[in-house]
Amino acid sequence: MAPTTRTAVAEENAMEEHFVWVTTRRIQPGSLEDFERAWRPAAEPRGMRRAFAYWSEDGQEVTGVSFWDSEEACDSWRASEPEGQRRAAMAPYVVEEREGFYRGRELAIPGGAPD
Repeated sequence: MAPTTRTAVAEENAMEEHFVWVTTRRIQPGSLEDFERAWRPAAEPRGMRRAFAYWSEDGQEVTGVSFWDSEEACDSWRASEPEGQRRAAMAPYVVEEREGFYRGRELAIPGGAPD
């Protein structure tokens, strides 16, 4: 293994582990603005560190990525009444939904520092 690669692997192993919930939804054409209003939670989810939303250029696919303190914190939010209400508000705009929960960490890029 080259020294740069060995260093990158050591850095990755030392980096903090993240708990991530990813949801991708295909939505009705022309409904992105309405969907976004429904998508935002009314209350701050306990245990959520950060959240991002990404959408396709045509506005018909939205991917949400949220970072959590733990899998238990994410599961607690997913089973909560506010999350149930949020999902009900989004339902009229959603055509298809896929989701998954993942564990991982930031990758060290050889020769470069993270931004």
